[in-house]
Amino acid sequence: MVARAARPRTAQWASGVAVITIPDIRWKRPDIKSVSLLPNVLGKQQAVEAGAFEAWMVDADGNVTEGTSTNAWIVTRKGELVTRKADTAILHGVTRAVLRDSAGKHGPKVVERPFTVAEAKAAAEAFLTSTTSAVMPVVKIDGAPIGDGKPGPVTQRLMALLETNGDGA
Repeated sequence: MVARAARPRTAQWASGVAVITIPDIRWKRPDIKSVSLLPNVLGKQQAVEAGAFEAWMVDADGNVTEGTSTNAWIVTRKGELVTRKADTAILHGVTRAVLRDSAGKHGPKVVERPFTVAEAKAAAEAFLTSTTSAVMPVVKIDGAPIGDGKPGPVTQRLMALLETNGDGA
């Protein structure tokens, strides 16, 4: 176990972050959190070296699986929330599950399906979820701005929803 103080991400929540995409080179069961997280660590280092917050991994079919330590989401131009289904291709993510359930009750329609990098770059908004980042707006993917290059209204609403423990109160 490692204990460390969490750094506030206030500036990043306000301005959003950049992600890069990398090939998903993990073994065939990334849903099992094992000691074999070397591809994730290497991907996170690639992101840091590229000046990005995170790296989204892309499978052989060109679909985003997840981030090296986060779950990936997009908001389509129709306003749907899209994230990959929690199956054996991703680590399921507690924050992902809470947000999926909360958004299903209080927010836009949630669709669990794969999405491509091209679809993510053309999305109205993008964001990632994790325990340490909660809901983090993604404003650039591989250097391309998402939407207007700022955290979008749906992402901001979801950030607020998660702050209320997902009950909307």
